[in-house]
Amino acid sequence: MSKLSKHLTLVSCMAILSVLGMTPVVSAQAPQYQSGDISIVAAAADEPVRKKLSIQAATDYLSQGSQAWTEHRKCVSCHTNGTFMQLAPSLGRMFNDQLEEHRKFFLLESSKFKRAPVNAIKSGLKPTQLAYVASGLAAYDEAKGKLSPETKETLDLLLTVQSEDGSYSNLDCWPPYESSSYHGATIAAMALASAPGYLKQVTEEQEQKIRTLRQYLQTTKPPHDYARLLLLWASTKWKGLISEQLRDDTVEMILAHQQDDGGWSIRTFGTPDTWGNGSRKEKLNAEPERETPPSDGHQTGFAVMLLREAGIAADHQAVQSGIKWIKSNQRDSGRWWTRSLNTDGPHFITYSGTFFSLRALQLCGELDQVQEVAAD
Repeated sequence: MSKLSKHLTLVSCMAILSVLGMTPVVSAQAPQYQSGDISIVAAAADEPVRKKLSIQAATDYLSQGSQAWTEHRKCVSCHTNGTFMQLAPSLGRMFNDQLEEHRKFFLLESSKFKRAPVNAIKSGLKPTQLAYVASGLAAYDEAKGKLSPETKETLDLLLTVQSEDGSYSNLDCWPPYESSSYHGATIAAMALASAPGYLKQVTEEQEQKIRTLRQYLQTTKPPHDYARLLLLWASTKWKGLISEQLRDDTVEMILAHQQDDGGWSIRTFGTPDTWGNGSRKEKLNAEPERETPPSDGHQTGFAVMLLREAGIAADHQAVQSGIKWIKSNQRDSGRWWTRSLNTDGPHFITYSGTFFSLRALQLCGELDQVQEVAAD
């Protein structure tokens, strides 16, 4: 049994520790992810920090967490398997086996959307959920270098559920993901732009919808600084989406948010009033760390990842400080802790935070040796 597997079974050992009069260090909440033989301990602020960075622990957490979500929940979520399919294809051979299984599930979800009446998938969260399905399939094709017929059909469908203003309907209830139609629009933009050759073979009607989406993103004010990062991310896929000046201004904004310890905190990128249209205002205002929120894995990984993808050198002082934070703040489970903006329950944002951190390490050349070993 691997070191991580032993840790993932810790939940089942907590009762034994209690009988022996010992207090378990990790929270005794329900597992964060659970399905079949997979049981990943609850995410908690008091989970011990690893003494040494482990890429294997991170990849095991990510692959098992997404597998458990897919098997148990049987849906595509922004924070878990949606993030997996967005980023796993860019990490080479690390997730090869899991990628194929995830793609099969995403194709299954796509087929369900295709069978449903268009009006049934134009409201609530469904358009953004479809955008994540399309984005995952497009990322897979991008890594392979060829657009598949299934991905093209999914992107064609995605354009039919676009709102009149060019956005993609979302909910206000679960920031930072299910919290604005602006977010949905950035995911749709990344899906359309990253699919190999898709934009060159659209119909005139589809081209008009794409222009409407581009205009929406270019003229709509982002609801908070976090959304400005989403726009920057979309622009790294869709060349010409934003001006060089806006790109530079966004980079400066990211640098200005960096904290003294080298990390970033998601809570400084939006006020309680703006996260999810104020849906989490009461919770966020009541947090004891309201005035001095600590750096977290999600925002630190996201910031470093975007700085690199925006062209900032790996040896830039801010980037190196962020990488140092990432390398010294991994938890025993392999993830990077981030407190949820929504509830102090599963803290699923630790999943995206772990993928963002892994991608940040890759973009700074920290995974080269690991990839060489995986290729042997």
